[in-house]
Amino acid sequence: MTRKIKLDQIDDVMKEAVVDLVAATTLEWTVKVKKATPVDTGRLRAAWQTDIKPLEGTVTNNVVYAEPVCFGTNLPPSWGGFYRTRQKTIAGFPELIGKELEQYAKKEYERIKRGI
Repeated sequence: MTRKIKLDQIDDVMKEAVVDLVAATTLEWTVKVKKATPVDTGRLRAAWQTDIKPLEGTVTNNVVYAEPVCFGTNLPPSWGGFYRTRQKTIAGFPELIGKELEQYAKKEYERIKRGI
């Protein structure tokens, strides 16, 4: 169903829709990355932080070992140069989730445009 909007309202309506889309995508990314994070003590999974501002969403993790566990980089010497987790996690899983959600966001944006 098409929505009727006055010409001078298009900018505000689109901005509101995009702000909502950024927030929804950021929250969905947080849910997915937490679910995909391997658990030993639960500290790494619990440390994900989400910050949503208009037109910008950020998800971070400040645990010291987040980089090796999530991306397989900066491996500690105790890992012997090999990426490994007890749950056989795929190195770079946060980026894979981001790529999946990028496609979701593009489709949602196109749907929003068609509805206006």
